[in-house]
Amino acid sequence: MNCSSFFLGFTLFILVWVRTLAQSTPAPTTFLNARLLKANKEAIQKGDQALKATQTQLLKLADQVLAEKAHSVVEKSKTPPSGNKHDYMSVGPYWWPDPTKPNGLPYIRKDGQINPERFAIQDAEYLKDLCRNVEILAAAYYFSGNETYASRAAELLRIWFLNPDTRMNPNLNYGQAIPGITEGRGIGLIDTRALAKLVDSVQLLKDSKAWSSADHAALQNWFRQFLGWMLHSPIGKDEEDEHNNHGTYYDVQAIAFALFLDDKKLAREIIEQKTMKRIQSQLKDDGSQPHELARTLSWGYSVMNLKGFFILAQLADTVPIDLWHYETSDHKSIKKAFLWMLPYAEGNKAWTHPQIKTLHPEEFRPLMVVASSVYSPSELPPLPSQVNKPDDCLFVLTHSLF
Repeated sequence: MNCSSFFLGFTLFILVWVRTLAQSTPAPTTFLNARLLKANKEAIQKGDQALKATQTQLLKLADQVLAEKAHSVVEKSKTPPSGNKHDYMSVGPYWWPDPTKPNGLPYIRKDGQINPERFAIQDAEYLKDLCRNVEILAAAYYFSGNETYASRAAELLRIWFLNPDTRMNPNLNYGQAIPGITEGRGIGLIDTRALAKLVDSVQLLKDSKAWSSADHAALQNWFRQFLGWMLHSPIGKDEEDEHNNHGTYYDVQAIAFALFLDDKKLAREIIEQKTMKRIQSQLKDDGSQPHELARTLSWGYSVMNLKGFFILAQLADTVPIDLWHYETSDHKSIKKAFLWMLPYAEGNKAWTHPQIKTLHPEEFRPLMVVASSVYSPSELPPLPSQVNKPDDCLFVLTHSLF
């Protein structure tokens, strides 16, 4: 099993058992339970061989991350329309030159087909790597106590968010631009969805001498500004109004950032005023997701969106609101959405919706793991026993289901 595959299992092992532990101890993170982390750490120290093997693999992965180059938003060769390379910039992935036009403008949409031009600007890839690497390093620090991992995580955070010469401005005005049509769209906020897990991982660094209270306050200030941009700018409000996975992950980010800023009141308001309405507007009463089923990659987007709703339910647990069992007045629910997809994931039904690329039923497996830990056996049909194995190579990278 390679290191990345290990981490899939390792992090899901943490998640699976979160809800089995008492909730009396405040959690240092949004997705992880403090008592669980402490229990696993103590088990490693007492010689639990399975967990020690898991820790060894985690540290190998973290060692690989230590050797990777740090990147910043100012490295791109192109300059955003603002003239400031500190502004994040990306191009819509499914937009291509129009072959009927001499200059290809305006671009045309080919849903599900990624234009390689997107990768000419690497802000999106650098940001994705940053979130992944900070998560790995923070977990490695927590379970090993090795300040080397915390120091590198802190360095990566300062480069991307805090250092004046390299920091990203707290806006997404130029995300997912379309040549010939727009310089930036609300849809660009899907690029930053992994920031929700980054702010969660940062909490594991609080005991490190490498991450000071001043660093933490400065990072909170960055996210306070970014959340303000999300909630009040025209582009941010445009994404808030989306009725598919974009709206779902808008809520994921807004709620995660509010919790990072210790604003449970705002988190609750978003859940009650926006997330619950998304369950109403995005799901049918049978549990299907019509907005995602209309896509050319209907399976992948259905899984992605349901993962988003599961993440929202995790976030809501901290408020606390029980989204796992929430039903609209006409009986739409996250649980029904899970049960609707389950037969397809298990191979008991054939997927008949548009899917221009290979369908990967294993993408659904982490959701089975989470569901089996959240719902009682009487609420679900029997699930494959192997989904509970922490070393399953098909699980998602992080405990937060990203």
